[in-house]
This record gives sequence, C-alpha cells and structure tokens, in this order.
Amino acid sequence: MALEPARYRKTVHYSGHVQGVGFRYTTERLARRYEVGGFVRNLSDGRVEVVVEGLPAEVGAFLADLDETMAEYIRGRQSAESPGTGEFRGFGIRH
Repeated sequence: MALEPARYRKTVHYSGHVQGVGFRYTTERLARRYEVGGFVRNLSDGRVEVVVEGLPAEVGAFLADLDETMAEYIRGRQSAESPGTGEFRGFGIRH
C-alpha cells in the first residue's frame, strides 16, 4: 500500500496596497484552478491573510500564481508552514 503524499499548510500575510483592490476575490478565483483548500481574509492592520492547504506542488503553484497576478499591489509577504489538518473543504473568503 502506497503512502499518500503529505499535505501541508502555508499561511501568508501580504502587505502593501492589498485591500480594496479585489485581492480576496482574485485569490478565491485563482484557488479554483488548484487542488487546495483554505481561506483568504482582510486583517484589521491592512494586510491580507491567506491560509492554504494541499500537496506542496499545488500550494506552491497557487501561491506563485497569486504573487504574479497581484504583484503590483504586494510590497511584502511573511509566510509560515505547518502540517496540514485537512479541515478545509474548498477555498473561500472569510470576513
């Protein structure tokens, strides 16, 4: 019996001009192209938080796509990795 590849979670905090420019809606739309779960939300300090789980290649490709698509608005990013929990069923916007 083959082992399933390990899912993992990445949490990314984007800073810059990332609120009020469609960042959350673009993130949700892009996530549909990948086998990932998680959420995106605005933070009160002006940043946007993205929490995404999936296979490392899918998570990486999704975040690279997001970084490229929204590059003109992003001035900084902080990220952290952790084991996936499998708690997400799809990807959505949280308020």
